[in-house]
Amino acid sequence: MDTLTPAEVAEQLGVSTNKVRQLIAERKLMAVPGSGNSKIPADFVQDGAVLKHLPGLLTVLHDGRFTDEEAFEWLFRADDSLPGTPVQALRDDRHTEVTRRAQALAL
Repeated sequence: MDTLTPAEVAEQLGVSTNKVRQLIAERKLMAVPGSGNSKIPADFVQDGAVLKHLPGLLTVLHDGRFTDEEAFEWLFRADDSLPGTPVQALRDDRHTEVTRRAQALAL
């Protein structure tokens, strides 16, 4: 998995590094758990913006009592029925199915 620093993400988004850290704190963006917010998956940024629907999905996972580690693992776990990973499905604009699955897991 390719990762970016907060400074690299900030450059791609056209915002400050502090704004990137704020997005992480607000659960609108996620860093690799255990990295101290210093590694952000490159897949979470697309076309100069935070991956569309990622903030909402992170909220669903958090509300479903997923830890950051569990949410991260789920986002990048291959699922033959999608196919691919939930993150790849988001990047391919198949967010409805991914969100539905996250909601079902939270029950």
